[in-house]
Amino acid sequence: MAETIEIDGPLTWREIAAVSEGGHLNLSETTRQRIVHARRIVDGLVERGVRGYGINTGVGALCDVVIGREHQQSLSRNIILSHACGVGAPLRRVEARAVMAAQIANFAHGYSGVRLETVQALLALLNAGIVPLIPSRGSVGYLTHAAAIGLVLIGHGSAMQGAEMLNGTQALARIGFEPIRLEAKEGLSLVNGTPCATGLTAVALARMERLFAWADAAAAMTYENLGGQADAFAEASLALRQSPGLQTVGQSLRDWLAGSPMLAATAGSRTQDPLSLRAVPQVHGAARDVFEQVAAIVDRELSSVTDNPVVSGSPEAPEVHSQAHAVGAALGLAMDSLAVAAAEMAAISERRIDRLVNPLVSGLPAFLAEDSGVSSGYMIAQYTAAALVAENRRLAAPASLDGGITSALQEDILTHATPAAWKVLSILDNLERILAIELLAAAQAYDLHPRARGRAKRTDALHGCIRAAIPIYRDDRPMNEDFDRMQRLMQGDADAIGP
Repeated sequence: MAETIEIDGPLTWREIAAVSEGGHLNLSETTRQRIVHARRIVDGLVERGVRGYGINTGVGALCDVVIGREHQQSLSRNIILSHACGVGAPLRRVEARAVMAAQIANFAHGYSGVRLETVQALLALLNAGIVPLIPSRGSVGYLTHAAAIGLVLIGHGSAMQGAEMLNGTQALARIGFEPIRLEAKEGLSLVNGTPCATGLTAVALARMERLFAWADAAAAMTYENLGGQADAFAEASLALRQSPGLQTVGQSLRDWLAGSPMLAATAGSRTQDPLSLRAVPQVHGAARDVFEQVAAIVDRELSSVTDNPVVSGSPEAPEVHSQAHAVGAALGLAMDSLAVAAAEMAAISERRIDRLVNPLVSGLPAFLAEDSGVSSGYMIAQYTAAALVAENRRLAAPASLDGGITSALQEDILTHATPAAWKVLSILDNLERILAIELLAAAQAYDLHPRARGRAKRTDALHGCIRAAIPIYRDDRPMNEDFDRMQRLMQGDADAIGP
């Protein structure tokens, strides 16, 4: 049964992530009243003719063009249609739902002035599993992604319910709504703010948190196969460095490798191990520390109002404030740092894969092939991992520094928060693939190990789980099919790696 989350105060990134996976949202009565009150303020502004950006003026460089009351509905509708400029493949279902949830959460603060009816339509689409098709590219911050959602609300655009494609009018009919005739300010609010970046970021955080556990598991299996020196992860020595993430990873590795006969047999065989083995707590731990910093920033963003303009006061004394809260600089910078952290984890995983397949350093059969020469084993799998690491290096270049000038110099600084979040998701796709390769290579190494003396309890259990789904590789099938199977295992079997 889907989890139901009630919006009473600010949502957290974890709640957005839960909704992205199928959870439902409800509005508390207090939240409903906040939304209604803000709408009354907008109506007060319209009645009094108080100038407000996007309420009774044009937008962007047209902000000084005053729009008469008789054209304000057309302005809202035209904003949606003209801003629907996204291109490329649509966001995946999980990502689109996260954007919708973050958009509803932003309106729920009660400073946007969107009508309750409009928010309820968006909420009903989300809870019915109807997801607008949102083109993934063409945004410098927000606007185009959100406009694709707005299109469905006014009866245009396309949406998916399961495998069925619907046009906007059909989608609304499924939830008992007619196409919405937007009122003053609603068009601008529907394309404004940072929900696009915030929603994508919440999905990225959830995925990265899951991959942390798999990265530690993969590192432990590789470490055990290569006969690492276990005291590198000793609690007392790791405690000398101040890093919560490092301590978490150290404990994780100790749990994975506890009681390993293989490590007991190699204890004291070398002074210290290569950095890709002994620096796992430092690298994985640093990435975890970055993750916690980014998570705090995202939760602050979700607690913030990111519309422009915002409304306050009362219907009798309405106020409108033009500012730059829709600029997602904090998110752009945060996601750039998360991108580098994820890419670094992928890079150290590839280095560990190389050590597993390289007979010059592993002590294992060359390229983990049973019949070396006739068979190539995992030789080219390491090539694939190296290619993905190189791709991550390109993707990890900072999006927040891309800059750019739009709207005839009116919007002359861009922070690219949404593209920053999008490229993190791409890096995480690659990280997952690389970890899948390392896990399979480590499982193969166990099977071919010339000095196997029994594995640690947890690594043995994970090896058994992998082998139950994917047999040993003998150059008898396309290897990328194994990668896909391993990724499905990583995505769907949390029990395989335990707590």
